[in-house]
Amino acid sequence: MQFEPVLHELMQALRCLPGVGQKTAQRMAFHLLERDRQGAFKLAQSLADAVDKVSHCETCQTLTSSAVCGLCSDQRREQTLLCVVETPADVMAVEAATSFKGLYFVLNGRLSPLDGLGPADIGLDKLSARFQQGLIEEIILATNPTVEGEATAHYISEMAKKYAIKTTRIAHGVPFGGELEYIDSGTLSHAFSGRSEV
Repeated sequence: MQFEPVLHELMQALRCLPGVGQKTAQRMAFHLLERDRQGAFKLAQSLADAVDKVSHCETCQTLTSSAVCGLCSDQRREQTLLCVVETPADVMAVEAATSFKGLYFVLNGRLSPLDGLGPADIGLDKLSARFQQGLIEEIILATNPTVEGEATAHYISEMAKKYAIKTTRIAHGVPFGGELEYIDSGTLSHAFSGRSEV
């Protein structure tokens, strides 16, 4: 079926969102136009404002509407402790789930030679500059437990060694409430190799 060109363009635009296929985009478009035109206007305005005003923090590379984000400018946070994560969403996850009171550095990706992503593409030159300042005493590597995430963590730990910065890695393994018989072998193997004394 051929849709009205403007409607078709809206559906195609909605498909840029992760997990939104043709049918979902169609449902979203019809919902906004048939049931929530006010919401559609608000969504369009909010999206335009965010695209216009939000960029990366000069210090940690997370998303912010100012030159330096609120976390980096908060002097109450532990200035010698730095958590390295892959995305701004990871910052939100750590903030929501933990009592971490240090600073962050957001890579906005991970090392992936197959995708053409090298150290400069994820801001490791900026991270090295932070190390050179001499303020950081410990980094916590909180990259994802993927092949690329592990390679990125290893690369950063080698960088930190040059500046005698203590490096720790978040634990990976059996989830709380999980049952061993349902855990995949890779996760279980990693949990055993990363065990700690009780």
